[in-house]
Amino acid sequence: MLRISTRSSIITPSKSFYLGRLIGARYQSQFAPNIPKVQKGVVFTEHNGELKYTDIPVPTPKSNEILINVKYSGVCHTDLHAWKGDWPLAVKLPLVGGHEGAGVVVGIGENVKGWKLGDLAGIKWLNGSCMSCELCETGHEANCEHADLSGYTHDGSFQQYATADAVQAARIPEGSDLAQIAPILCAGITVYKALKTANLKPGEWVAISGAAGGLGSLAVQYAKAMGYRVVGIDGGEEKEKLFRSLGGEVFVDFTKSKDIVADIQNATKGGPQGVINVSVSEAAITQSTHYVRPTGTVVLVGLPANSVVKSDIFSHVVKSINIVGSYVGNRADTREALDFFARGLIKSPIKVVGLSKLPEVYKLMEANKILGRYVVDCAK
Repeated sequence: MLRISTRSSIITPSKSFYLGRLIGARYQSQFAPNIPKVQKGVVFTEHNGELKYTDIPVPTPKSNEILINVKYSGVCHTDLHAWKGDWPLAVKLPLVGGHEGAGVVVGIGENVKGWKLGDLAGIKWLNGSCMSCELCETGHEANCEHADLSGYTHDGSFQQYATADAVQAARIPEGSDLAQIAPILCAGITVYKALKTANLKPGEWVAISGAAGGLGSLAVQYAKAMGYRVVGIDGGEEKEKLFRSLGGEVFVDFTKSKDIVADIQNATKGGPQGVINVSVSEAAITQSTHYVRPTGTVVLVGLPANSVVKSDIFSHVVKSINIVGSYVGNRADTREALDFFARGLIKSPIKVVGLSKLPEVYKLMEANKILGRYVVDCAK
């Protein structure tokens, strides 16, 4: 620690020089010891190309970024779209995917404030935004024209060390289970924001299409914690078992139901006041406009490629329903969603595999065989 003697008020030019060097060092980049130059990661160089588990350089954080030693990363359906390149968004190539990374801060850029080495930090879909446009000023950072996206335009969390903008990086509560909290950083925040967008009241019904998947399983829990009654739509006995274990009230199996619209409306005595569409089925999304209660809200979250939502105009007007899109949460939504987790109200139904097994997880996602959420251990 720098000590300045009070016995003399005279500071010579040479003393001033060295004093400035010592004080200035406090504002330069900080790094934990023993950060390697090379790490393991999964990278692809072309769409639908090989997902290669290989040695790659450890990135250097910019002046506004932190470097995170990623311990665990959730695997999201968006990662599949990034690999396929089937969304109308530019993807950087080569690319390290992933945007649900939970780890420890091991490097801090020179202009970063409010973070220290050893803090727990999360890598979200929104890696950074300009913070100066109208959208950023009003809390819509995700819609910023200059948004930087983890695992899409910015190398993401399928590596052992990754960078994140210090403003947007998630602050993970001390003592958190990093494997459990990883899916909250995208799936949890996304469905929590969607439920807020539905603008429901406690005691009202919300239907969740794709209720036993990675997003749906978290949406069920957030909905219950927020005081809503939950209808889950999904297929198969295993998914129904998971749904009910999470506190869901009514399950409609689309593989068995002969009239999904009637079944949902009968169970809810007129239809749910809100619908959260996290499934990637265009037909299921359109169907939700039929069973939602008059004056209710259909929230679009899942993003099936090249799809549209269809709503009969006469019914849409007469029922006075709302169809709204919900993207990802802002910093306040992130803080609130993580707080639900920290209070023990949300648990991630996860299966942990090594990072080297990530290509196998992609195959399961393609085959729609994911129950809950896969999380990769970035050390394996």
